[in-house]
Amino acid sequence: MKCHLTLKQIEPVTRDTHHLVFDRPEGFEYSPGQGVELFLLKDGWEAKGRPFTPVTLSDDPTLEFVIKSYPDHHGVTEQIGKMKPGDEVEMKGPFGAISDKGPGVFIAGGAGITPMIAILHKRLHDHGTLVGSTLLFANKTEDDIIWRDRFEAMEGLTTAFVVDEPGASVPQQRLDRDYLRQFVSADSRCYLCGPPPMMDAVRSALNDLGVKEIVEEKF
Repeated sequence: MKCHLTLKQIEPVTRDTHHLVFDRPEGFEYSPGQGVELFLLKDGWEAKGRPFTPVTLSDDPTLEFVIKSYPDHHGVTEQIGKMKPGDEVEMKGPFGAISDKGPGVFIAGGAGITPMIAILHKRLHDHGTLVGSTLLFANKTEDDIIWRDRFEAMEGLTTAFVVDEPGASVPQQRLDRDYLRQFVSADSRCYLCGPPPMMDAVRSALNDLGVKEIVEEKF
């Protein structure tokens, strides 16, 4: 499906991440965790599509995204961070991606949290609780943690946040094998999304721990 979307609202979530709200186009259907491709309808950017994951439920009246900007890349995400209500994008999709396979350990790095937002939101909506699920969320700094308060407020969800910086209120910790073994066992279902180096390291650690079911989304 291809359609045009008009931005209704944009607000900061962290210093370099924004929450964008569009009207949901008529007839657009998707499953939580699926992605779409967005193209900015702005001179010089119309052909530079990038994949993003809606964070709203599939029957919500709006289509919303949480998008991290990378100003040093001078690319699409930098331009998205500068958008204003009334700006337009072209959307194509949905396509493939990570999907809900049941309760599990959700392991995310940075903007890799976005496909998991919709899945957790959907599971909470359908079951009223996220008991049996754990979120492990790694970021560079404590201020980079997207929607921390929302995750901590999700009924039944166990949360563990780690960062690279020293002196934070959450552990300075990498998602290595010794840390992960506190949360996973060989029969765990693990969802994984983040930057490629992080995914490679975590996947290797999970394999060492005997985990057989790893549901992945490329970052």
